[in-house]
Amino acid sequence: MTWLPKFYFLRAGVAVLWIAAVVLTAPASPALAGTLLVIYPAWDALANLLDAQRSGGIRSNRGQAFNVFVSVATAVAMAIAFALHGNAGGVLVFGSWALLAGLFQLAVGISRRKLGGQVFMMISGAQSALAGIVFIIQSFRVAPGLIQLAPYAAFGAFYFLASALWLTFRKKGAASSAA
Repeated sequence: MTWLPKFYFLRAGVAVLWIAAVVLTAPASPALAGTLLVIYPAWDALANLLDAQRSGGIRSNRGQAFNVFVSVATAVAMAIAFALHGNAGGVLVFGSWALLAGLFQLAVGISRRKLGGQVFMMISGAQSALAGIVFIIQSFRVAPGLIQLAPYAAFGAFYFLASALWLTFRKKGAASSAA
């Protein structure tokens, strides 16, 4: 199996673990909620760095390099916003990041469309950007709790899993028909 399907399975698995942590702890404390909010973009930064390194290096993947930077900055901003403004601050930063990360994911999906399985990444990116806009608006009203952000991660997990499965079975089907 090549890197991309393995990477997509990893992304789906980590998203499911994050959702499980959110649901099982239903954040017992504001500090735990803030920590889980920071972990999500921090993982995204690490994941984009891993993918860029395996896909020709960080220098040849400027979109992913920028996404790493944005996700690291988001994790830091998330910690500060949550500490200063609680859930509303955290959701505002989360929404802003979801908007930007979604646009970058859409761009990466478009650039990789010849690899196959990228329609899921493009849909996910567009959906992430739209969700980000909704989260930003909600942060100025009654900001959703962390448990209400879990479906965002669930959709991401679904799209990563769908892409991984598409790439895995498409390649196996292509190999068996070539034999």
